[in-house]
Amino acid sequence: MKDKVLDSRLSKDGTSIRRRRACLECAYRYTTYETIERTELQVVKKDGTRQPLDREKLTRGLVKACEKRPVSLARIDRAVEEILSELHRDNLPELPSSMIGAKVMDKLHQIDPVAYVRYVSVYREFEDVGEFIAEIQNLTKNARRDPLQRKFPI
Repeated sequence: MKDKVLDSRLSKDGTSIRRRRACLECAYRYTTYETIERTELQVVKKDGTRQPLDREKLTRGLVKACEKRPVSLARIDRAVEEILSELHRDNLPELPSSMIGAKVMDKLHQIDPVAYVRYVSVYREFEDVGEFIAEIQNLTKNARRDPLQRKFPI
């Protein structure tokens, strides 16, 4: 089948190209999407073991941190996609789990302060209430320095 491209546009999220095409024989019009085929990233765990980066595991972590918070699933999905895009942009075949954790903490800090503290408490393995208090004080200190920081972006 021979066709020609009538129109090409970058998708809204910037991860694919939308092309409007027409068949040269019958003039039938249709749309195709071209995406970059990403290589599978390997996560290097603290103990040195390697495993494939699991999008579902990443999503579950963010959903758990945002549980009962005013954060929509669409916002969580967008955050996961942003994290994965950042990780792929670095063009590294293997990533330390600490790099992924740092990106998740960064994203949660932007989304919801309570979800951020929840995630940090598990990620950094808080052992007592003092560590929670110190992290919350640090969070409120930074919020006072940046008055434009939104409290609950959705």
